[in-house]
Order: sequence, then C-alpha cells, then structure tokens
Amino acid sequence: MDKTQPTALDELRAAMPDAARDIKLNLQAVLGETTLSVAQKWGVAVAAAAAARNERLCTAIIAAARAEVPAAVIDDALAAAALMAMNNVYYRFRHLVGKADYAEKPARLRMNRLVKPAGNKIDFELFSLAVSAINGCGTCMASHEHVVTAAGLGVDQVHDAVRIAATVNGAALVAGWPGGWFAPDASATAATAGTT
Repeated sequence: MDKTQPTALDELRAAMPDAARDIKLNLQAVLGETTLSVAQKWGVAVAAAAAARNERLCTAIIAAARAEVPAAVIDDALAAAALMAMNNVYYRFRHLVGKADYAEKPARLRMNRLVKPAGNKIDFELFSLAVSAINGCGTCMASHEHVVTAAGLGVDQVHDAVRIAATVNGAALVAGWPGGWFAPDASATAATAGTT
C-alpha cells in the first residue's frame, strides 16, 4: 500500500466539520500509538465500526485494517460485532428486568464463534468487550473484561480498547450527520442547500 496516498479513513477524517474537530483528532490519536497490539487495535476498530452501523466509516476502517492485519482478525472482529448485537440485547434484558425466572432460563442462542474464533481467543474477547461498551450491556462488559484481564491484559489495554470503541462510535454519528458535508461533493451540496 502506498503510504503517501490518503486512505478512505484519512479522507473521512478530513471531511469532518469543525463541530466534530475533537472526534477527528481523537480518531487519529486512538488509532495511533496504543498499548494494544496491532491486531488488537485494528480488530477493536473494525468491531466498533460494525457495531456503530455506519457503512462508510466501517468500509474505511476495514480498508485501513486490511493493510495492517491478517484477514482472520477482520473476520473475528465482524463476528464479534454480530454476536454482541445479539448477546447484548439478550443479556441486557435479563439484567435490567431482574427476574430470576429469566436468569434461570438457558439462552439457547448459538455462540460457537466466541469459543472457537478464527484467530486469538483473548483478542476476540477484547473485540466483544468493545462492542458491548458501545451497546451498553453491563453484564457482557463485566464478563468480557474479566476474561481478558484474567488472561493477562492490563487495565491500560482494556482502557485503550474502550477509548477506540467510544471514538469510533462518535465518528459513526458524525459520518451520519445530514447536510451533505460528508459527500464527495459536499461543497456543491452545501452551496445549493439553501436555494430550494
């Protein structure tokens, strides 16, 4: 990959308006130097982008990740986002309702990829933790945090993963703002917006 050419992620960041300057700068910072391995950093970013549900941001982050990590990392990150989209709803419901009747029932939801990821198991758990933070499932966050710290990841690594997830989630919101500023022809769209 030609490092002198701007990536889709660079272009996305550059297109962010001044109202999102903090997000723009934070996105660059959290995807820069970190306590995470390269695979962990990009896996968390991909999982968070998928969970944040903005196609343009997700596509840009996946493209950037492809230049840095093996396909198995990206595949695991996407699988973690999909599984947590299911699990976070289910376990957050059980936790918030708080009835023993629900807590005693087996989930009966397939989660085989969580047990047998394509790559590193602890990295998959970290990706799942990041997505659970975005989705706001306290039960899942606590469970995945326990697994990754018991396996040897430190508080700084967990903290960096959640910082990436939070920033990517913010960037997804910005990328979805109305007004056309994010389109390739944003200046033309903005110039004609008041004429109709």
